[in-house]
Amino acid sequence: MTKSNDPLVIFTPSGKRGNFPKGTPILTAARKLGVDLDSVCGGRGICSKCQVQPSYGEFAKHGVTVADDALSDWNAVEERYKSKRGMLDGRRLGCQATVQGDAVIDVPPESQVHRQVVRKRAEARDITMNPSTKLFYVEVREPDMHDPSGDLERLVAALRNDWDLPELEVDFSVLATLQPKLRKGEWKVTCAVHLGDDYVSPRITHVWSGYYEGSIYGMAVDIGSTTIAAHLCDLQSGEVIESNGIMNPQIRFGEDLMSRVSYSMMNAGGAAEMTTAVRTGIKELFTDISNTSGIDLNLVMDAVFVCNPVMHHLFLGIDPFELGQAPFALATSDAVSTRAKNLDLNIHPAARIYLLPCIAGHVGADAAAVTLSEAPDKSEDLVLLVDVGTNAEIQLGNKDKVLACSSPTGPAFEGAQISSGQRAAPGAIERAEIDPTTKEPRFRVIGSDLWSDEDGFADSILSSGITGICGSGIIEMVAEMRIAGIVDGPGLIGSPEQAGTERCFLDGRTHSYLVYDGTADGGPKITVTNRDIREIQMAKAALYSGARLLMDKFEVDTVDRIVLAGAFGAHISPKHAMVLGMIPDCPLDKVTSAGNAAGTGARIALLNTEARSEIEETVRKIHKVETAIEPRFQEHFVNASAIPNSVEKFPILETVVTLPDVNFNTGGDTDGGGRRRRRRG
Repeated sequence: MTKSNDPLVIFTPSGKRGNFPKGTPILTAARKLGVDLDSVCGGRGICSKCQVQPSYGEFAKHGVTVADDALSDWNAVEERYKSKRGMLDGRRLGCQATVQGDAVIDVPPESQVHRQVVRKRAEARDITMNPSTKLFYVEVREPDMHDPSGDLERLVAALRNDWDLPELEVDFSVLATLQPKLRKGEWKVTCAVHLGDDYVSPRITHVWSGYYEGSIYGMAVDIGSTTIAAHLCDLQSGEVIESNGIMNPQIRFGEDLMSRVSYSMMNAGGAAEMTTAVRTGIKELFTDISNTSGIDLNLVMDAVFVCNPVMHHLFLGIDPFELGQAPFALATSDAVSTRAKNLDLNIHPAARIYLLPCIAGHVGADAAAVTLSEAPDKSEDLVLLVDVGTNAEIQLGNKDKVLACSSPTGPAFEGAQISSGQRAAPGAIERAEIDPTTKEPRFRVIGSDLWSDEDGFADSILSSGITGICGSGIIEMVAEMRIAGIVDGPGLIGSPEQAGTERCFLDGRTHSYLVYDGTADGGPKITVTNRDIREIQMAKAALYSGARLLMDKFEVDTVDRIVLAGAFGAHISPKHAMVLGMIPDCPLDKVTSAGNAAGTGARIALLNTEARSEIEETVRKIHKVETAIEPRFQEHFVNASAIPNSVEKFPILETVVTLPDVNFNTGGDTDGGGRRRRRRG
């Protein structure tokens, strides 16, 4: 083999290595090698999640010597980030540093995708058991010289006679081992039979010699843009045996869906690369679940997947190009049924794979699963369903009709594009309160049950520290800032004099609010900037506008109840969400969480095949509203950019919270600190 003249790049702790041409970004090299290096912004130099630690000198273990100029020079993007947010000495941004010579690159734990905490779980729900694959024990007539029929034909006859099953087909993998299993079992066998659906005829998928005393299993999988959650279910009892989740490996190609579509457009083979990444991640997740539960993956005979349209296409190996431009055409909106081996999955090769139908170009099978779980079409009252994520999927309806749309909220609610933002992980601020008099904050971080002003808090976070703010934390923090009069309705943070606290400080042309300063101990300085406020305003305005547009179509100004779905939705405080203006005015006790409703819908479809026909019929009746072509969407968006809203009233909220009537934009006057404020353009 010819030795490459390109520089060798070695990543630790994974040990993965490869040769790359000079000028290759470290992040690109990591992607090519499958190194677990995070990137929220898709390599745009915005998020700083791809921090790496290069090492220099002689590395006998790796057989390389790393020169001081192994990477490109420190650049302006890195300098800007370090000066504003801080970065440990020696760290580089993987998207900015490029290969110039042999390099050894350490990926620190906080830059690894899989370090993150995944908060998806199977929610309790009554489900009528009617799985698509069941076990049948039969005794087969032995061969006879006078009746020269084949063993398979006599097995099928036995199943028909004993169980009133129709004429069955057989998976080819079964045929190869059928005869020895029949003879070993003395003509007694147990068969796993997929009972068929609109897409495939009933067929035998596995045969055991004699009576098989075990069970068979299915996987209910929710492929989200950020996380993938899977629930291993017993197809006989319906019990959830094991649940687990991972970060979606595609995150390294871009945090939001359009970044991934863009990656596919701009990189030859990009779609195939992302397909491989998500399938590999799913297989690793299945292996983890198997190892934890002790269940052989060859016993997994059925699987149901739900996902948004972009994930749907990439999982199936379809280029999502058309979903990146109007009219956002799906390759297929119908349900999809295939076999595990067609998707290179590591469960039983004959296992059936079912994907729920998509509702529209950006309202996917996950939204259909939420519909199946929460049944708005059966509701007597008017219910608003909001699956909060990087692309919010919204439904409004009752037993008369159901409307649906998607709204591009972006990743701000998940901590991305926020200066101190991060995903939910130990050390992340997840709850927040601000004293309206002193303007002092208190908070809770993931991994501790104590508030920051309680005795023992410091000891409880020794292992994690305080690292940033996750999605639920930034929502509560911004809402608390509004309640405390630190930020005004238009979204401007006041000066120390205006807000009444020295925690507000001049940060460029606007002010920021200091939440926590850990720099004395080598930790981060956590602030909320006016840019952060703006990101949250844009995200929540998109969410509210989608909901309000559906209300317009329904010709109503209020809803009876609101259900927040999604793993993230389960951690949103209804009061703070309403203070922000994320959701319409509604009694707080009528705002509930459905947890991972998409995952619950997947379990329902896995364990009850009749539910599959039901949701396919329901989806055909849902009226899809395309926000991109609705003139009033922009009008609602502008109004909803204020906190909570510049036009819409929130009379129910006003009985719970009194929001200060403040406005910190003094135009040409001073900002309260003696400095002349520039007009915001």
